[in-house]
Amino acid sequence: MLAKDIGIDLGTANVLIYVKGEGIVLNEPSVVAIATDSKKILAVGKEASEMVGRTPGKVKAIEPMRDGVIDDFEATEAMLNCFLKKINAKGLLSKPRILICCPSNTTQVEKNAIKEVAERMGAKRVYMEEEPKVAAVGAGMDISKPSANMVIDIGGGTTDIAILSLNGIVTSNSVRIAGNAFDKDIIKYIKDKYKLLVGEHTAEEIKIKIATVFEPDKNEKMEVRGRAIVSGLPKTIDINQSEVEEALHHSIYEIIKVAKNVLEQTPPELSADIVDKGIVLTGGGAMIEGLPQLFAKELKVPVFIADSPLTCVAEGCGILLDNMKLLEQ
Repeated sequence: MLAKDIGIDLGTANVLIYVKGEGIVLNEPSVVAIATDSKKILAVGKEASEMVGRTPGKVKAIEPMRDGVIDDFEATEAMLNCFLKKINAKGLLSKPRILICCPSNTTQVEKNAIKEVAERMGAKRVYMEEEPKVAAVGAGMDISKPSANMVIDIGGGTTDIAILSLNGIVTSNSVRIAGNAFDKDIIKYIKDKYKLLVGEHTAEEIKIKIATVFEPDKNEKMEVRGRAIVSGLPKTIDINQSEVEEALHHSIYEIIKVAKNVLEQTPPELSADIVDKGIVLTGGGAMIEGLPQLFAKELKVPVFIADSPLTCVAEGCGILLDNMKLLEQ
C-alpha cells in the first residue's frame, strides 16, 4: 500500500486533514487528555475536548496549539500521530508527503519546529504554506493572476489578513485575536457584570447562538448557567445580543485596525482591484453574525463570507496537492 499525499490545517481550535483523492477525512478539536502522573495520552480530539473543564485531578486536558503555533511539542506530535493512525495515512511501502498550513506571522524557528514534528512522524517531504494563501485558494479565489485578492482568515488562535497576487502574498499581517479570544471576552464580560463564572464551552455556545457585531437586538436573549463568585452556588442569568456585542467590541475593532493597516500598505493598483472584488472572510470566526456588514462599513469595501469558511484551508490544501508545481516553487 502506497502512502497518501496529506494536507493538514493545524489549527489552534481544530485539526482538519485532507487526503488527496479522498477529500477532508478528519475534523477534530486540537485537544489532548493526559494522565498527570504517568504522562500517558488518554484521549485526543473530540473525546479529549469533552473532558475540558470536567476532568478529575489525575487527568489534564490540554490544547497543544496556542495562537496558531505549537505550545507543547510532545502533545502535538502524539495528537497528530493518533489522527494519522485513525485515517490510516502511513503506507507500508512509502512515506506520505505532507503539506502543513501555518499563520502568516509564524517565525522561521516556529516553522522549523512544525516541520520537525511532521518529519518525526515519518513524512517523506514536508511543505509549509501560509494559511491566508491556502484559505484564499480553498475559497475559490484565483490568486495566479496579476490582480489583488484580499482574505481575512479568522481562526481559533489567530486572524490572518493578506493581499495576494501572482501566487504570493503581497502584504499581510497576523493578530493573535480570533475565536478563542472572543470566548475569553464573553467569559470576562459575564464575570465583571454578573459576578458569574462560566466555562469555555458555555462562552462558545453564546458566541454561536446569539453573538452579533452589527445592529444587535436587545430582545434576542439566552439563558446562561454558571457559578456565582460571591456565594459559590450555581446561578442562572439571561444575556442579550447587545451585551455580547459589547463584550466582543474591542477585539473586533482590533482586527479592523490591522485590516486597515494592511490596506494602507497596498500598492494603489492592487487597492483598486480590492474595491472591485471585495474581501473574502474565511475561518470559523467569520461565521459571527454581522461581521461582513461591519467590516464593509469600516473598511469601505464589499465583504463576503466564503461558501464553507470552516473548511477553506483544508480544501485549499487539496487544490495545492493536486497542483504540486505550486508547492515546488
